[in-house]
Amino acid sequence: MAVNVFASATEGGNTAVPLGSSGVAATIDCPDLSERLTTVPQAARPEVDTELARLDQQIATAYGQLQEAARGADDGELDEAAVLDPLERERAATIERIVAAVDKAGDRPEGLDAEAACALRRTEATTAGAESGGPEQGQRQDGKEQEAGNGDDADGTGQDAGGQRPPGNGGQAGNGPVAGDYAAIESVRPNAVEAPRRDGASNGSFATSCGVNAEGLFNSDNLIAAPGVGNGAHHFHDYVGNQDNDAFSSDEDLAAADTSCADRGDKSSYYWPVLRLQNGTVEQDAQSPGGGIEGNAGEIVTPAEVTLTFEGNERGKVTEMPRLLRIITGDAKAFVNGDANANASWSCTGFEDRQLKDKYPLCPSGSDVVRTFTFQSCWDGRNIDSANHRTHVAFAAADGSCPDGFRPIPRLVQRIVYDVDAPSLQDGGKTVPLFAVDSFPEQLHKPVTDHSDFINVFDEDLMREMVDCINTGRACGAGASPGPGQGGDPGEGAGEAPQEQPTGDPGANPGDPGANPGDDATDEPTEKPTDEPTEKPIEEPTGAAPTEEPTGAPQQGSGAPEDDARQTETASPSAEPRAATTAAGAADDRSAAEAAPGAEGDAGAREDVAAGAAGQPRAPQGGLAETGSGLGLWPAAVGGVLFAGGCVLLVRSRRHAR
Repeated sequence: MAVNVFASATEGGNTAVPLGSSGVAATIDCPDLSERLTTVPQAARPEVDTELARLDQQIATAYGQLQEAARGADDGELDEAAVLDPLERERAATIERIVAAVDKAGDRPEGLDAEAACALRRTEATTAGAESGGPEQGQRQDGKEQEAGNGDDADGTGQDAGGQRPPGNGGQAGNGPVAGDYAAIESVRPNAVEAPRRDGASNGSFATSCGVNAEGLFNSDNLIAAPGVGNGAHHFHDYVGNQDNDAFSSDEDLAAADTSCADRGDKSSYYWPVLRLQNGTVEQDAQSPGGGIEGNAGEIVTPAEVTLTFEGNERGKVTEMPRLLRIITGDAKAFVNGDANANASWSCTGFEDRQLKDKYPLCPSGSDVVRTFTFQSCWDGRNIDSANHRTHVAFAAADGSCPDGFRPIPRLVQRIVYDVDAPSLQDGGKTVPLFAVDSFPEQLHKPVTDHSDFINVFDEDLMREMVDCINTGRACGAGASPGPGQGGDPGEGAGEAPQEQPTGDPGANPGDPGANPGDDATDEPTEKPTDEPTEKPIEEPTGAAPTEEPTGAPQQGSGAPEDDARQTETASPSAEPRAATTAAGAADDRSAAEAAPGAEGDAGAREDVAAGAAGQPRAPQGGLAETGSGLGLWPAAVGGVLFAGGCVLLVRSRRHAR
């Protein structure tokens, strides 16, 4: 069956460009079998994980075939069956092996054979350059097609014969992003809801400082979703924390590994897809699986800041995370799966009360791009992983309540800042390159696919310290922040207070797409002068040694968690669940500056204002002589002495005159 795949692009109403010049105007949409496999017996897990990774590889291969066929289809006609029929046969055989593996270890799953068929999904292929009459994406300025995946010429210099760098790499040579994937942050209405916290909520925070991956630890593995399978992610990840991160790392390997964290007791693994500039740069992975040969190309951007903060619960106290707990937030396949598990949050510094779910932000001059990941903070009390890597944890409701049978644990909030400029959409990124996250090839680098992964490898003493700190309302850790939701720069060392940025609480309702404009995605943002003062860091106290919290009876609820591979001792839940709300974030930098105006030396006052806005007590720092209040008393004391001396001299002079 031949179809015209560029006849009707659907996202934003743009007319797709011819297939021969800028890649496909469609992608492959296959059912995600992992969403159906919520219960898999322990014995079947390794084989099932391997076969699920095989399904991903089959889709990636078929999408590559679709791209190749599309590039040669100058008339726009494509033989859909030639791509989809072989894919369905391969998937059917793989699904049959999955069913047999589960049947051998437990109950035979029903209905999975219906998940083999895939569809061709039409999508937007128009680029900003094509819309505005600029150079077509995926081509050199001299009309010769760029090599798919990196946009460079044969000699790897990124310049054509005339010595000019080509106009970006064409949005991954037809693989995205496109102009409709961006929106000016200033056009977004504030949408980060700040729910009130009740008395007795666990209002503290614990920040861990693990750097920004300046050393460049990357790979395209995914130890959680595809253990034992190389290139299981089909895109590259940034890693901070644990330094033994690949598909073959055992629990023992993680425990014995080095860490990039300032506190050596935190060997946790934190990882997320890299952000790239579509500027034609040939990176180390340009010819590697997961990299350029799968459409993930361009310059990898090192974050300017990475903040890792664990926050409390709005109803009461949190309990310790079990060691080796695995959590994935967001959905790497959300573009074809839908937003049921999507949890992307994009914004700009100074505008973090405005969060985008399915658009990359266009930030004004002086503002940086921010990715925020809010992790699930309810645990089933039993399993450290689950078959689909989701059902053993859950998001808390807006008031902090967990589902029946779940208990609150510290909520991890990752804030990643990038010093990248808003791309020049009017010329397709020729002047200022487009940026996008790595993705599975068929997901077209859509911002809604953003996701992050966490494996808890805190030592037990440090985890107890974290929980005590959070439950007693203190700000602790090697990158301590004034309170929940506050950003910062953990890479600068222990005890430094970060910049105040509201992060919102995207984790409260992960399926909520938020208020995204998308109507004027091609408009360039208005430049805004940045006259906001830079805040000076203030050292935070780490507090006294923690004491263990008394524990009570588990929360009552129905529905035991599913049969699971990984079991751990049940940690006792909090004794006093209380209702409160998330401190989604304090006011942004500009609001803080207005609340406490002054020169850079007034940073401490602004910190106090922000801390108060978040409902957080601020601990005194140092002795009397080291604090602002102590220094302020000395002039008053000296003045008092001089005044008394003047009175004595006046009395004596009057007596002498008599």
